[in-house]
Amino acid sequence: MNVPLVEVRGLTKEYQRGDEVVPVLAGLDLDIARGDYIALMGPSGSGKSTLLNLLGGLDVPTSGEIRIDGVSIGELGSDELAAWRARNVGFIFQMYNLLPVLTAEQNVELPLLLTSLSKAERRRRARAALALVGLSDRARHRPRELSGGQEQRVGIARAIVTDPMLLLCDEPTGDLDRKAGDAVLDLFDALNREAGKTIVMVTHDPRAASRARRVLQLDKGVLAGGGG
Repeated sequence: MNVPLVEVRGLTKEYQRGDEVVPVLAGLDLDIARGDYIALMGPSGSGKSTLLNLLGGLDVPTSGEIRIDGVSIGELGSDELAAWRARNVGFIFQMYNLLPVLTAEQNVELPLLLTSLSKAERRRRARAALALVGLSDRARHRPRELSGGQEQRVGIARAIVTDPMLLLCDEPTGDLDRKAGDAVLDLFDALNREAGKTIVMVTHDPRAASRARRVLQLDKGVLAGGGG
């Protein structure tokens, strides 16, 4: 029997707002197979981004367990978790989060600064990642010199430069026009089908969701649509 890449059991998340406890996730169970491509949909405030942040180790659950590739990430110390995240997870955001003073190549190279790679090897990998997203000719351009679609592709190159096993994407096409959005989704298709990357994408766009292998609905902290 194949063990899922991601196993989530009894996951709850609550936030304290003054004297009030606000529940966000309610005892959620979820299995994600290696090579899966999941679109996570649901109304605003349903907990989609919270779940993504928990899967990436950016936040900690109130209770429950998240096990990724056999590692229970809740048992890792803060330094161990940071190192694990740098090796295994790539994040892609709606607003790109590129540093404006750096070139595309330098932005892509940033995650590699946490590794022991030489400067020459970091540069080689950054250029390879930019080539994969079709931006070799924009390596020396800064974000203000790029279109929104090109900025998002730089963001994708940055996310994959460490060869992570899991890509977590939060509304990756939300700020793009249709043509640029489709180009980004084509990249995700290639990363999933050809490079075997496991992708979890939060989206409000049914067209984007239709490109995934599975669509899960999250509403009031509860999953529907086959979480297992």
